[in-house]
Amino acid sequence: MYPDYSYPPLAFLRLAPSVFFGGRRSFRHDGQLCLEQLKPALRLLGAENIPSCGPCLITFNHYYRPGFNAWWMALALSASLPVELHFVMTGELTYPGKWYAPLGQAGSRWLLKRFSKVYGFTTMPPMPPRAKDVAERARSVRATLAFARQHPQAVLGLAPEGGDQPGGVVTWPASGAGRFVLLLAEQGFPVLPVGMFEEDGEFCLRFGTAYRLELPRGLGPDEKDRAAAQTVMSAIAAQLPPRLRGEFN
Repeated sequence: MYPDYSYPPLAFLRLAPSVFFGGRRSFRHDGQLCLEQLKPALRLLGAENIPSCGPCLITFNHYYRPGFNAWWMALALSASLPVELHFVMTGELTYPGKWYAPLGQAGSRWLLKRFSKVYGFTTMPPMPPRAKDVAERARSVRATLAFARQHPQAVLGLAPEGGDQPGGVVTWPASGAGRFVLLLAEQGFPVLPVGMFEEDGEFCLRFGTAYRLELPRGLGPDEKDRAAAQTVMSAIAAQLPPRLRGEFN
């Protein structure tokens, strides 16, 4: 048995003008409207760890199961915070193995770009990495770091895995994800792990304790990437039931 994920009756009518004609909306506000429709209500754990302000980098697992829309992770997280959250979001849906993938990819690129403008988010090429996206991924990383420098008190949101994982089990992120988090941490952003999962018919969100991501001196670039990724994913996994922790149990 799973929760009933439904949207406010007029949500898309309110959002559509901003998507097609421009304009900004509060993702936190829209998230709260959606969470009011969730039945049963969101189960919030570790509420004492919710940040009241930034700087903060929230890292969370990319929970997945057939029939679950990943937007609910972002909606639940934003609705649970007292401030707006700046997401680093995918810029394309890939539809692997589907006959309509080329059309779906093109349509999703347009729509997600519009969403990012409406809510002020930064887009990142999809995972797993593709050779053709190298330059675009580098631009996205630079744009995120620039946003962090310009908004030193921001709360940022990032799912390091960047895509759906079989059975919702936490796995290693792609190469470079650890270095990306480390770069943000070096700009003064503490890392706060969050775990999202479904259990006993409820959608659950658990906030862990924020920490400073610091690595031993003398590590090479690849070693830094791996060590940072292990630290980040282990902290996220600790917020999840054992069945979803994978090798980070």
